[in-house]
Amino acid sequence: MINEQLIWAIFFIPLASFCVLALLVRPFFNSYSYISGPIAIVSIGISFILSLLTFFEVATNSNHNLVSEPNSWLEIGNFHFTVGILMDPLTAVMLVVVTGVSLMVQIYSMGYMKPPNHGSENAEHHGPEELGNPVYARYFAYMSLFTASMLGLVMAANVVQLFVFWELVGLCSYLLIGFWFHRPAAAAAAKKAFIVTRVGDFGFLIALMYLFFKTFTESVNYLEISVINANLPGLVDAGVITAGALTLIALGMFVGAIGKSGQFPLHTWLPDAMEGPTPVSALIHAATMVTAGVFLVARFFPIFEASPDAMMVVTIIGGVTAIFAATMGLVSNDIKRVLAYSTVSQLGYMMLALGVGAYGPAIFHLFTHAFFKALLFLGSGSVNHATGTFDMRYMGGLRSKMPITYITFLIGSLSLAGIFPLAGFWSKDEILLNAFKHGDLLSVSMMGFVLALIAVFMTAFYMFRALFMTFEGDFRGGSDKDPEAQAHGPVHLAESPFPMVLPMIILAIPAVIIGFLVNPIKDFGSIPAHWFTHKLEHSLHLPPPPAFDPLLAIISSLIALLGILLAWAMYKRNPYLSPATMGRVTDPIYTLFLNKYYVDEVYEKFITGRIYYRGIAQTSDWIDRNIVDRTVNIVGWIGINFGSLIRELQTGQTQMYATVTSVGIVIIAAVYIFGM
Repeated sequence: MINEQLIWAIFFIPLASFCVLALLVRPFFNSYSYISGPIAIVSIGISFILSLLTFFEVATNSNHNLVSEPNSWLEIGNFHFTVGILMDPLTAVMLVVVTGVSLMVQIYSMGYMKPPNHGSENAEHHGPEELGNPVYARYFAYMSLFTASMLGLVMAANVVQLFVFWELVGLCSYLLIGFWFHRPAAAAAAKKAFIVTRVGDFGFLIALMYLFFKTFTESVNYLEISVINANLPGLVDAGVITAGALTLIALGMFVGAIGKSGQFPLHTWLPDAMEGPTPVSALIHAATMVTAGVFLVARFFPIFEASPDAMMVVTIIGGVTAIFAATMGLVSNDIKRVLAYSTVSQLGYMMLALGVGAYGPAIFHLFTHAFFKALLFLGSGSVNHATGTFDMRYMGGLRSKMPITYITFLIGSLSLAGIFPLAGFWSKDEILLNAFKHGDLLSVSMMGFVLALIAVFMTAFYMFRALFMTFEGDFRGGSDKDPEAQAHGPVHLAESPFPMVLPMIILAIPAVIIGFLVNPIKDFGSIPAHWFTHKLEHSLHLPPPPAFDPLLAIISSLIALLGILLAWAMYKRNPYLSPATMGRVTDPIYTLFLNKYYVDEVYEKFITGRIYYRGIAQTSDWIDRNIVDRTVNIVGWIGINFGSLIRELQTGQTQMYATVTSVGIVIIAAVYIFGM
């Protein structure tokens, strides 16, 4: 039986790991920093076990959640602030995702981030050359804090508690994206991520402030998430707030989700975030930073559902992002950036699902996506470990040299492409089915369905383009040929060390079976059909999901297979469909995709350059110099000169003081007498 203390331990144990590594190991025991990895792994491993126990407890609980009384923190009149745990099926699923993926990433990091000259004959192949012992401890300290922050976010019972951890997740991503702070590109990427996500966070904060303003006079505590979800839509029917106010609150929250999840138009930070260590990318893209946005919309889903306009916006943004990011993944040559664009696209799928009301399928896809996306990022780190580059143009021929990495990367690619019977097939099919069934021919939902089908083809193409460029053909030199590669030492084509290979093998298992296992389409022994989505949707009283449609599943699978076939024809087999030939035919489109639709240039030149610098900044500077400064100077001038005038009156002559006092008495007496 899991209790409240053990659930709190899921959060506090990784937090304790951070405190030990940051406050003890890092400053006082640098020579023993190799213990940092085991400390982080053990702490997160314990949290993972507790998360599994919590998940099974919630899954078998007749109420579908574990009731926990919040702890009162502050009471001022009607203002009542509490701290507690909201343990419902959504939280239970997210706990397993965060701790499970984080555990695999920490184990992988033991090999990928291994300090040089530490028990290795070929130390240059076991970690970046600038990696020293203090940096090693700092890395695992940040990763422990990152995991703890995300756990605190998903467990939060009130909006203030949630927002605090929301910002902590952003801080950790900033620290880890810019981990190699001496590299200008990494420092710039960290700042970009921090600033762009702050734009979204501002919208989220405004929504929370507006929510508090509209509900503060009520006697009910509208800081608690469960209270907000249960009562806020009803306030519209009661006339306490307007439907427009509810829509504004939902859209403000969605702006925060757009920033964190890298949705259009705040997606520009996510590809640049690949400057961080590869295990960091795996954690950000599979279980923490970017999934927080989807979680936020899911957490406040009753508010969104009560606003058709907000749901329409979520659907449109999700569908556009799914295909928008996929087009950039078609032409990227950096294997990590291909996976980054893939993440943005898949998050668009999840947003699309939430927008059409498919709450359960959206979280189902988040669940399966976490495993195969983490697997793919770890695979990209494995090939970088051998070749010293992330540029696929300098890879090739690794299939025979790195068979385990190849097989696991192939499994992850097939699952992401949605090929039967792997995990991605089941969750992606649920989203397509719900988008198709929830709207008529000309509806927004149907538009999202069409965009999602196009993205299916693109996803299969760019993933197998990456697979063929990386593992097939002849080796093209690695870091020895790549002028942009960081210092790596001699290229050593061999399978990655066991600590890196083991997590990939483990993650490959759920990438194959977890989709059908957690959400079968019919009763499977003692496992009831659709038990996963039913558990998620039970407390929201949503209608049952549409039945599995074999025809739609076949159509989506054939579209994915066509994408794989085209990638095979262009990058492995047919010279008439070579990338060079296709590039000449589609050069304007290729250039547009390669330059990411010039969105970064628009932001830099127009928003940052003209609107901010020439408009806001220069106007603010003029106001500061000509109004604020001059006002202050005038006040000072008055003080100086008025003081000089008063100083002239201070003669030191007693007779003068007596005269002034007498005149004052006469004036006061006259006013008193004649004023009566």
